[in-house]
Amino acid sequence: MRKPWVVGVLLAGMLLGGCGDPASAPEEPAPAAPRASTTTHQRAPASPGPQPGKAPTVLYLGDSLAMEGQKVLGQELRRDLRATYTGAPYSGTTLCDYLEGTAERSLVPAADKAAALVRRLRPDFVVLQFWGNSWGYTPCMDGITYDKSPARYFSRYAADALRLTEQIAAAGGGSRPRIVWVSQGPDPITPDRVRRVNALYEKRAAASGDLVADAGKTVSPAGGRYTWTQSLPCTAYERAHRGLCTQPGRDRTALHRDDDYLHFCLAPTTSRPKPCPVRSPGILRIAREVTETIRQAAR
Repeated sequence: MRKPWVVGVLLAGMLLGGCGDPASAPEEPAPAAPRASTTTHQRAPASPGPQPGKAPTVLYLGDSLAMEGQKVLGQELRRDLRATYTGAPYSGTTLCDYLEGTAERSLVPAADKAAALVRRLRPDFVVLQFWGNSWGYTPCMDGITYDKSPARYFSRYAADALRLTEQIAAAGGGSRPRIVWVSQGPDPITPDRVRRVNALYEKRAAASGDLVADAGKTVSPAGGRYTWTQSLPCTAYERAHRGLCTQPGRDRTALHRDDDYLHFCLAPTTSRPKPCPVRSPGILRIAREVTETIRQAAR
């Protein structure tokens, strides 16, 4: 790390644009992501779940972490699984934003709610990647924040996870998609919050027969699942692909910029959220873990 991480934390609070520590908030709402319908690909008629050897159809929803990684995940899924893929993330969101019935208090329009997209696209998998918006940026959280009331925050988050699961299941009808909850990486400010959010995802998946992709583990130190770090030792894959092992002399690769402890894009954060424009090892690690989880489930 070239600068004290505390400096990065303070600067990140001004740049997150949608998710971060409880003390931070963006100056204005993040712009909406491109409409999901513009990125949709043709698919075969719906069937009751993915068949062995069948190329899956995948829908990806989430916040700014999903926004920055959506193109990379699509590339991995298409190349490795021949997947039909649609990404519809919105920066600044949390689970309630994708619930139907919250359009007027939400950062996601009615046409792009999770259930609406499931009815339209008939996906086999719905990937949900949410950091766990913890400081009430989105109106649908009704002002409930982690720092003011952790108990209310987790209770509401669990209730929204259940409602979102139920809405996705109902929208899928006889071909209910499997949900893939993406676990989050370490948070240097509120490490216990992320641990509990991930536990909530695991509990919800187990109760509903869904999946967890432990992508957060791929951006955590070995033996320190919830210990934040700016860089990690390079993997064999990163060493074999130019530009992914960012510090080859030290055999380490960067996960975060000096000025942003949360996001994994190694390009500067912009006022208008967009997919990451540069190769970023953290984003690729997360995408590869999600892809592998879907690969195993689609066999």
